[in-house]
Amino acid sequence: MVLCFSSHPKTYGAETNKNEDNQKLMSLYKKVETLTTIPWYVFAAIDQYERNVRHSRRDIPKAPGLIEIYIKPEVWTGPLNPNQKDTDPRTIGLFGGIGVDGNGDKKAEPTNDEDVLYTIANYLQSYGSDLDNIKIGLWEYYHRDKAVGLILGHMKLFQKYGRLDLEGHAFPIPRQYNFTYHNTWGDARGWGGRRIHEGTDIFANYGVPVRSTCFGVIEMKGWNRYGGWRVGIRDIDNTYHYFAHLNGFADGLKVGQVVEPGQLIGSVGSSGYGPPGTSGKFPPHLHYGLYKDNGRTEWSFDPYPHLKAWERAERNKK
Repeated sequence: MVLCFSSHPKTYGAETNKNEDNQKLMSLYKKVETLTTIPWYVFAAIDQYERNVRHSRRDIPKAPGLIEIYIKPEVWTGPLNPNQKDTDPRTIGLFGGIGVDGNGDKKAEPTNDEDVLYTIANYLQSYGSDLDNIKIGLWEYYHRDKAVGLILGHMKLFQKYGRLDLEGHAFPIPRQYNFTYHNTWGDARGWGGRRIHEGTDIFANYGVPVRSTCFGVIEMKGWNRYGGWRVGIRDIDNTYHYFAHLNGFADGLKVGQVVEPGQLIGSVGSSGYGPPGTSGKFPPHLHYGLYKDNGRTEWSFDPYPHLKAWERAERNKK
């Protein structure tokens, strides 16, 4: 085996720390799985969803440990508990809080990874340990269909691949084809009313393959009067990858399917700007957009820097 040493030691160190953190996280998930019989990927999915929410919001404090599930003080200790910093499992239970002791030290601490993880497990177990009841428990906890859907998607990914490092990416067009693109995010668009362009247009010939840019789950597939034939993929970072103006879809592609970087999902076309089947109102290209969910809402952000980075990484790898 040949070892390659990077000229950027900070990056190497960051990757090493990430791997170590993932190992510790997996150990925590598996430990609670043993105690509760709830699969480890359920906890991994909830933690991953919450991690992304924390990192995209300013109203949630930074996680004190590796587990990033945030439980509000009034939920942890109980809404009527006069001591919002209470760590005694007995009084917490008395006031209707959900915080429990997960590591056996007779304290229920929201800053302790094991306590937080076991508290969520205990909460879900109150509804049942099968998938249908876990869904009910998640909805009762978040009261947001989108949150439940994202967590279920993360569960699919972790269950399929059996690991936590699912952050790889690929450029949507294979390198051997001709394509051009510029930073067009935010440009004005007029068809269907004044609006901004929420993506980057990658121009290529009809039928050029379009690939998934990430590990993710197909969240949307079909016709949109603006985007024509389009596919939406949700990745492990709560990010929605939007592929529009397609000429067609890959055989067998369906909503709920797990995909990975570089997997064929369709081909370049010029569909859109009208009822189903409308095509040819503009040159063939792929419209690629990125949208982020923060637990409350979803917004578009500029995909151009990411596309350039993924293209560069594939070129260097080749």
